[in-house]
Amino acid sequence: MRKVLIPLLFICSNMCMANDAKILDVKAELTSAQKFNFIVTVKHADTGWGHYADAWRIYTPEGELIGERVLYHPHVDEQPFTRNLLGVRIPQGLNEVVIKASCSETGENKKGYTLKLQ
Repeated sequence: MRKVLIPLLFICSNMCMANDAKILDVKAELTSAQKFNFIVTVKHADTGWGHYADAWRIYTPEGELIGERVLYHPHVDEQPFTRNLLGVRIPQGLNEVVIKASCSETGENKKGYTLKLQ
């Protein structure tokens, strides 16, 4: 039984991870108002309203939320897709952020995309 169960658990865990929304690319532009505009590309196997990438969030390296872009609909036929979030205030002295994507079914991806700010 153990010989069957362990490989099955491994396969299931990989399938769950494959459904996570992923950040593929991030660009951040500093504005004249000293705020950042973020342009983020997300990939996810959206299947419709029941299962789609529903947000991406910007965190400090310590995990403090500093920005969120809610995605209000599935992007079944638009993969990967790019969306922006404008006017994000970054705490003074912070030189990098972590962006994480979220899925309506599996929640936030534990793996983030670290971006060094310039």
